[in-house]
Amino acid sequence: MHIQLLPSSFDAKGRANAAQRLTCFLIDDAVTVDAGSIGLALTPSQRRTVRDVIATHPHMDHIASLPIFVDDLFGELEQPIRIHATTEVIDLLKRDVFNDNVYPRFDELKNQRGPVMEYVPFDVGKEFKIAHLRVTAVPVNHIVPTVGLLVSDARTTVAFSSDTAETEEFWVMVNGAPRLDALFIEASFPNAMKDLALASKHLTPAMLREELTKLSHNGIDVLAVHIKPAYRETIIRELTDLKIDNLSVMETGRVYEW
Repeated sequence: MHIQLLPSSFDAKGRANAAQRLTCFLIDDAVTVDAGSIGLALTPSQRRTVRDVIATHPHMDHIASLPIFVDDLFGELEQPIRIHATTEVIDLLKRDVFNDNVYPRFDELKNQRGPVMEYVPFDVGKEFKIAHLRVTAVPVNHIVPTVGLLVSDARTTVAFSSDTAETEEFWVMVNGAPRLDALFIEASFPNAMKDLALASKHLTPAMLREELTKLSHNGIDVLAVHIKPAYRETIIRELTDLKIDNLSVMETGRVYEW
């Protein structure tokens, strides 16, 4: 399994940098978890192969360029872009984004080959198939309806916490997996901003450490993501100070392989 955190911040010459302002994980050049930078950072070949998007929740940093992605491909699509999400999240996307005010209702439009976008609802707690992957979603503890994910290609299994504060169902799902190769877990704010983290339902490095005590799998790669750019250096230092084996900060643009 190949996973890339797509870049979302660029310098004046168009070169990507480390700051993560938007969230979009690309799996095997076929499926994305969220779509913050999907319309900005895919290569031309990836734009031809990505047709499935899992939307964990409707916050803008996770869906910002999804409408642009569909819009750019509108005329050339031979199959629709499939948006996989809970019914709650789909309803919010219909109400707040694809509503003919912010962006067209692409699920109601067609090009000369057929539909260009469709919503594919899934149920939490039940495994479902997307492309070559098996996925299970469970609710996590965020301020809008949000799911964490367990994703497997039959050989490799990874988990995404998505945006969350302290949570329980996610760890039950993860610990119940026969194997786990990698965990992607958020660390949004520095320890000094714990009050804001609690109010917005995110994690600090210290809170992340407490969450990892709930993990029963040993020796897996733990990658910290969703690091607010304004506090990046402080958060990275605090994560390093935890001295947790196999914990690292995920690098934007790098392709990880398991």
